Amino acid sequence: MNELLARIIDAHGGMDRWNRYEKVEATIVSGGGFFPLKGVAQDPSPRRMTVWLQEERSSVSPYGAPDQRTMFTPDRIAIEKLDGTLVAERGAPRDSFAGHQMSTPWDPLHRAYFNGYALWSYLTTPFLLAMDGVRVEETEAWREGTETWRVLRAYFPGSIETHSLIQDFFFGEDLMLRRHDYNVNIAGGFNAAQLTSDYVVADGIRLPTKRRAYTRGPDRRPILEMLMVSIDISNVRFET
Repeated sequence: MNELLARIIDAHGGMDRWNRYEKVEATIVSGGGFFPLKGVAQDPSPRRMTVWLQEERSSVSPYGAPDQRTMFTPDRIAIEKLDGTLVAERGAPRDSFAGHQMSTPWDPLHRAYFNGYALWSYLTTPFLLAMDGVRVEETEAWREGTETWRVLRAYFPGSIETHSLIQDFFFGEDLMLRRHDYNVNIAGGFNAAQLTSDYVVADGIRLPTKRRAYTRGPDRRPILEMLMVSIDISNVRFET
């Protein structure tokens, strides 16, 4: 494992502790200007997110109705009743985004797929960087005010559903995540810079609870007037 990544993982709770858990549950509140662009209704109601840690799988409820939830895996997205009754599903869901641009309208399954892979990625960072098939390398450090952030560039395999195959993760001197850069390939590939803050410790695992994703300018800095997605995370619980 990359030496810097090993230190980062230790600072976030350690791989041994992480591997003892099966899933994490958290309350999320989402917002931002991206969803109106997609024609998807977004309200500030809290939702409960479940993410499995040792496989790419996630679910959020309620979704679309009080008695409904999503079920995401890389090869299938579904909306179902809480008792498992199927409402709608789509196989090979990434294929349904072919030709999409930033303002291409989404249906509920598009939105569910985006939520599924994105929150899975966020709630497993930085441990997902040590998954089989993910390659990381340290790139040039980033100067942010008086701080110097070390940057890990991750190369993801096609088997992992995520924003883009190449992403940058910025870590502060305390080895906590400060920023996450990627391209949103399912929405025309626009550049995004996500700022992370407000760390908490849940069952021995450290994670940020405030995420703000902005359009990224040509100078590689977030354009703070263009907030695309906001996510507030609370009531985090890891389960064996």
